[in-house]
Amino acid sequence: MSSKRTIAVTVNGTRYERKDVEVRLTLADFLRHELGLTGTHLGCEHGVCGACTILLDGKSARSCLLLAVQADGHKILTIEGIAPSADKMHPLQEAFRDNHGLQCGFCTPGMLTTLIEFLRDNPDPTEQEVRIAISGNLCRCTGYQGIVAAALDAAKRMRAAP
Repeated sequence: MSSKRTIAVTVNGTRYERKDVEVRLTLADFLRHELGLTGTHLGCEHGVCGACTILLDGKSARSCLLLAVQADGHKILTIEGIAPSADKMHPLQEAFRDNHGLQCGFCTPGMLTTLIEFLRDNPDPTEQEVRIAISGNLCRCTGYQGIVAAALDAAKRMRAAP
């Protein structure tokens, strides 16, 4: 039995097909090394820190715990695909900037992808609901207050958008 497979994934709206993908290659490493999408960060590589969080078919997933071959045929959204265009940020990105929701930036991609799903499903959250939503994402810099404020601000911006 071959230890390599051909896979096709749609990442940030672009379809990619790769041959000879090692069956043991993680999705995080595939995104970073095969596709050059280095915004997905690797921290613990045990699914605990949340730095590698992506959206797989619209649901948050830890890309360090998935194999690339498991993503075959699926749609993936990474941090690189959140902004609506090259010259316009997503309201969540703007809110993170405006509310000091990032410092070193290491946790930011996982926080943003987690919050994209959360705010889609809960457009008018409470502070406590935001804190619960991000409880699986570790940040060592911000103390979470700026992140929570940014999420609440983004929710308001997104509700007000036409």
